[in-house]
Amino acid sequence: MIVRWHGHACFELVSSDGYIIVIDPHDGGSIGLRPPRARADAVLMTHDHFDHNAWHIVLKPGGEKYLMKEGEFLVGSKYKVLGVKAYHDKYKGRRRGAIVMYKMTIDNINILHVGDLGHVLTYDVCEKLRPVDVLMVPVGGVFTINAKEAYEIIKMLEPKAAIPMHYWVPGINLPLAPLDNFLSIIDYEVIKLGSNEWSITKDELEIWDITKVVVFELPK
Repeated sequence: MIVRWHGHACFELVSSDGYIIVIDPHDGGSIGLRPPRARADAVLMTHDHFDHNAWHIVLKPGGEKYLMKEGEFLVGSKYKVLGVKAYHDKYKGRRRGAIVMYKMTIDNINILHVGDLGHVLTYDVCEKLRPVDVLMVPVGGVFTINAKEAYEIIKMLEPKAAIPMHYWVPGINLPLAPLDNFLSIIDYEVIKLGSNEWSITKDELEIWDITKVVVFELPK
């Protein structure tokens, strides 16, 4: 599987047979970043905010799109997805509404994207989401969980790889905390890719005994 980060919370997942799923696409200009350069067979959106719902930027004609879809369903008639409701704040959604976290299985790898999660998960929800091989988690605070809360969630879910997202980068016009706030408090090995692309297999992840944090670069 190939994982590409397009900035903010937008990720492109490419299966071994070339099927492309994009999660939480932004339109670029609205947040001060370059638009995602991806062509998706399917788009998953964790919630309907402007910096996560720009499906029209990436979706191929005739492609599938899903907004806050809960429960178990198939994408592309073969890729299993589980949508689990959570909240954008610590007040059951009263301030920023609900979100849907997506757990996807691609090439036998379990990927969890928690969207703009605003609270620490309960034990019961973590049990529902396990096992997690690759976790995409916000660390920039303000609108989501902060660095300390993200660290707590990583320890609860125990993924093989944790990918930080939704933090301040040069150019972005959102008042988020920088990645270093997160990296300075964790005790995991950090792998800095030096690009926005990561190719990984289930067998390679199985070798990792403990969680590693994988840091992407913005696309050039």
